[in-house]
Amino acid sequence: MSRGRVRVSIPVFAECDPSIIYGVFDTLWGAGRIWDGVKGGTPDGLFEPRLVGAEPGQITLVTGVSIMPQDVADHVASTDIVFVPNVIVTAKTGTAGLDRRLIAWIRKMHEAGAQMYGSCGGSLVLAEAGLLNGCEATTHWVYEPVFRKHFPEVKLRMDRVLVQNGPGHNLVCGGGASSWQDLALLIVAKYGGTEEAIRISKLFLYQWHREGQLPFASMVQNVDHGDGVITRCQDYIAQNYQRQDLIAALVHHSGLPKRSFDRRFRAATGYSPLAYVQTLRIEEAKQLLETTETGIEDICREVGYEDVASFRRLFRKQAGVSPKDYRRKFQLPDYVTGSRPPTSDKPMRPRRAAGG
Repeated sequence: MSRGRVRVSIPVFAECDPSIIYGVFDTLWGAGRIWDGVKGGTPDGLFEPRLVGAEPGQITLVTGVSIMPQDVADHVASTDIVFVPNVIVTAKTGTAGLDRRLIAWIRKMHEAGAQMYGSCGGSLVLAEAGLLNGCEATTHWVYEPVFRKHFPEVKLRMDRVLVQNGPGHNLVCGGGASSWQDLALLIVAKYGGTEEAIRISKLFLYQWHREGQLPFASMVQNVDHGDGVITRCQDYIAQNYQRQDLIAALVHHSGLPKRSFDRRFRAATGYSPLAYVQTLRIEEAKQLLETTETGIEDICREVGYEDVASFRRLFRKQAGVSPKDYRRKFQLPDYVTGSRPPTSDKPMRPRRAAGG
């Protein structure tokens, strides 16, 4: 290793998916190296990325891809940066199955002064290591229920793509799956300057996720809660979400007193009845914006709202962007579809979210 290069250790769990591991490695390896003749560039680059395993030998990742770490955690006494890539975990197990040796090593490196970066599910690893207690953090939107269940002491900021904590912002979490790009560019900017970060973003076609991750989030419906009354109410909402008197109809459909219904619905789903209905309606509006050319005023009425201004405010609050900008961001381009998507003549049936 050349003196002056920043050491970046990337711990490899069996639960990791390879795209982030290799993406971070290649980006940091290339910083200051592959743009010939740039100001400040060096033949050796700015960083020395290394893959770290819990033990010697090949690791088979959750996707079936095999990877050979370069270092063993017990042999790495110090490092400048620990970059924790995504881990794929389930709602039931959370982080319980992760290799405890790597968790302990991450904690040790933090205590020794290493900068900590967690991308996507990697922030769950930082929380499991006890580094986020009482701090703000973010994670992939699909992991929000897992995070809140297992780490209630962490203050989640799901509207943010990056959250920085600690002295000198030495503890950084990234949200959605591609937020590793934001983290990598942040590291390049911090150690190589903004010009090099811009060069890397141009070279790899990376973009900062300036809108946060709310535009990318989808409603994950909890239907495995075991409350049959509330499950029937969720089915009723899915079939009748356009009704103006939906909340009152739900209470009647449940056969429960209003206060009992509200309490049981929140306990089962994590939402108040009104918030659940609003979120589902916005999800259906997103679907129409993604797949049709239906006008925004018509979409507003189709999902159960009469006041377009109120609909736009609620949409922006939940999605982070206006309906117009959302359509521009997520509707497939012509070169993919071959033509513009068809105009919808009738409301679309609600989709069941993953896991529901």
